[in-house]
Amino acid sequence: MLRSVIISGPPAIGKTTIAKGLGEEFGLKYLSGGDVLKELAKDQGFETDSDDFWDTEEGMNFLNIRKGNSEFDKEVDEKLKKIFLTEDVIITSYTLPWLVKDGIKIWLAGSHENSAKRMTIRDSISIQDALKIVKKRYDENKTLYKKLYGFNFGEDLSVFNKIIDTDDLGPKQVLEQAKNAVKHYYDTQTIAKS
Repeated sequence: MLRSVIISGPPAIGKTTIAKGLGEEFGLKYLSGGDVLKELAKDQGFETDSDDFWDTEEGMNFLNIRKGNSEFDKEVDEKLKKIFLTEDVIITSYTLPWLVKDGIKIWLAGSHENSAKRMTIRDSISIQDALKIVKKRYDENKTLYKKLYGFNFGEDLSVFNKIIDTDDLGPKQVLEQAKNAVKHYYDTQTIAKS
């Protein structure tokens, strides 16, 4: 039985931290949709080596290019779908939960303010700059995915098996809830198949 898991949520909500923790817990490979997209940006001549690429001026410039050319996002999503359907993986992705049927899908919910606080720690920038970046990335991606696929990113959460509100939780608490959600999902699937 494939055990693929998708973690989604707004920018800087902690998707990578939770996905890597689940990967360790369940022995699954971790794959970032953002990293696959960064490879395409690198092919276009962007400097993508920094972990905070998406929060830089270069990252914002590539976001603007993507708005005018949906082929980048489509190529990434096709790669992710293929991996999701053929391997046991944990994937972080903005779009994949709406594009595939199986596996477990977890949405990490939280305010722009808390995402911005995480970003200030991660990227050493001011709270004002972080909040501006988080809001712009969220709004731009929401518009992009509505145009490209027709779903309302961050609003239509009906595709998710579990929604975790991260605002009043630390990373360990969020990870614990995510682990429990994955265990519950696979226990339920195992019972249903027996």
